[in-house]
Amino acid sequence: MSRLSQDDRECLQKHASRPSMWTQFLLLFRAERYNANMRQTTENEGDPKAAPDIKPMGSEPMEMRKRQMPLHEAPGAAPGLQAVGSRGSNACCFCWCCCCSCSCLTFRNQEQRPTRASHELRIDDLPSCEESPSPTLEEVNAWAQSFDKLMITPAGRNAFREFLRTEFSEENMLFWMACEELKKEANKSIIEEKARIIYDDYISILSPKEVSLDSRVREVINRNMVEPSQHIFDDAQLQIYTLMHRDSYPRFMNSALYKDLLRSLSEKSAEA
Repeated sequence: MSRLSQDDRECLQKHASRPSMWTQFLLLFRAERYNANMRQTTENEGDPKAAPDIKPMGSEPMEMRKRQMPLHEAPGAAPGLQAVGSRGSNACCFCWCCCCSCSCLTFRNQEQRPTRASHELRIDDLPSCEESPSPTLEEVNAWAQSFDKLMITPAGRNAFREFLRTEFSEENMLFWMACEELKKEANKSIIEEKARIIYDDYISILSPKEVSLDSRVREVINRNMVEPSQHIFDDAQLQIYTLMHRDSYPRFMNSALYKDLLRSLSEKSAEA
C-alpha cells in the first residue's frame, strides 16, 4: 500500500478538522437561543411581575383542565370579566365544543327558564276549600245514592276534591267550580277576563292543568272565545262532570277516605 504524500496528508487533515454543515447549524441555533434567553432575562429584571416560563411536571393536563372550565370558575379569575373567545357560563361542562345538543347544556337552560306552578289556581275569588259545616251521617249516606247528591253540597265537593287530589286529577273539580263561578258574573269585562283565565288554565294544550275534552267541544270554545259569555264552557263543564261521575265517583265510594269518614260519623252517632 502506497504511503500518502505530504501534501495529501495536509489536505486530509484540513478537511477532517473542519466542522460539518449540521454541526455549524446546531452551534448557530444554540447561540440564537442563548441570546434570546439573555434578552428575556434582561427584560424580566425590570418587571417584578414577570415570572420565568418554567412549568412543573404535570402542568400540561392542569392547563388543559383550566381551558375547559368557564371563566368565572377558573381560579383567580376576576368577576365580570370574560376572555375573548370564551364560551361563557352556559358552556358545556363535559365537552370542549359549544354544541347546543349537549344534555347538560339543555338541562341548564331548562333550569333557568321560569315556569308556572302546575297546581295553582289563578282565580282569586275561588276558594282553595269551600267553607261548609261538617257533614252529617245522613248527608254522607246520601252521597252513596247518587253523584248529584254528592256534588250538590259543599261538604261533599270538598271530600270528593280531596280524593281527586290523591289521584292527581283535581283539575277536573277546579274547572267545574270555575265554570260555576263564571255563571254568576254579569259584568261583560269580568266575564271576558275570567273566561280567558279559565281557557289558559284548563283548555289550552300548553297548560299543565289541561282537562280532557273532545275536539268538537274545543272547536266550539275556540270560536266563541272571540266574544265569550258566562255560558261559553257549558258543554265542556258537562263533559267533565260526566267524566268524574263515571270514572272517579265509583272509586271514591270504595276509597278509605269515604269509608273512614262514614265510620267516624257512625261511631259519633252511636255514642250520642
